[in-house]
Amino acid sequence: MKESDFMEKIIIESEYITLGQFLKFANIVSSGGMVKAILQEYTIYVNDILEARRGKKLYPGDKVLIKGIGTYRVGN
Repeated sequence: MKESDFMEKIIIESEYITLGQFLKFANIVSSGGMVKAILQEYTIYVNDILEARRGKKLYPGDKVLIKGIGTYRVGN
């Protein structure tokens, strides 16, 4: 199986989405207040680079890995 077989694709309608918005949009958190806790509790990689900023911009094609939760691909 390819790596992409395990990824959930999250479709966005805009040019980009912030990491905090992405976590809500992908139903990983139910509210914006929970984003900070997720960023502190889980290890998150964007395109294989460790990331902890809720304002990090994600563009179509970006890969988001949240250890213990899953792997996602931003799409359009």
